[in-house]
Amino acid sequence: MTSSELWTRATADRYDAEEAEASSAAVLGPTLAFLAELAGDGRALEFAIGTGRVGVPLRERGVPVVGIELSEHMAAVLRRKIDEGTLPVVIGDMATTVVPGGFTLVYLVYNTITNLLTQDEQVECFRNAARHLEPGGRFVIELGVPPLRLLPPGQVAVPFDVSQQHLGFDTFDLVEQILVSHHFTRDGDDGHYRRENSRHRYAWPAELDLMARIAGLELERRVADWDGSPFTQDSAKHVSVWRKPA
Repeated sequence: MTSSELWTRATADRYDAEEAEASSAAVLGPTLAFLAELAGDGRALEFAIGTGRVGVPLRERGVPVVGIELSEHMAAVLRRKIDEGTLPVVIGDMATTVVPGGFTLVYLVYNTITNLLTQDEQVECFRNAARHLEPGGRFVIELGVPPLRLLPPGQVAVPFDVSQQHLGFDTFDLVEQILVSHHFTRDGDDGHYRRENSRHRYAWPAELDLMARIAGLELERRVADWDGSPFTQDSAKHVSVWRKPA
């Protein structure tokens, strides 16, 4: 049922190199500590596990992890790092795919819920999380706050990265709540840039809270980052935790 755009083999093969900073110990340390504490002695399910940037080191910390991933190419990269018996991955979309057993934690990081391009699909993602959670279990989402305050009248684009190797900006359809991320990445030293773009449906924290309520989940905590810093009106992103009633 998903409207998500599929990751290609070429994109999957270079993903880890391009996300090296996000995979560093400095970035991942607080993320893994946050998730491991919520998982406790139970199992964790990662929606859109990708190449295992979070799931593999979380498993190495002793948390049993299962993944759902839409792209076979991304899952193939993960499989080079860890075997199926240690970290099972089911190919499918995160809105409807069901895996056996219950979980104390379901998590979805790095803005990935926006890959679902309709509100209905995002609601189904919450329902699918609730379906997998044991009573008292948590669903965690990491998501950027839409930067619409940076849009002056008549402007539709917001830059998010301007560096020697990469130029990135988002354009917005304010009616449909769709943003398109545009990337110009420098390949080698010949001055050529590779152009890519991807579509996303952005959502506000309050909209996610309503989705959670529809799925029978309750907001437990919202912070600005994995380190637990307070979420304010100036926060660029949030990490939100919803709990399934016991």
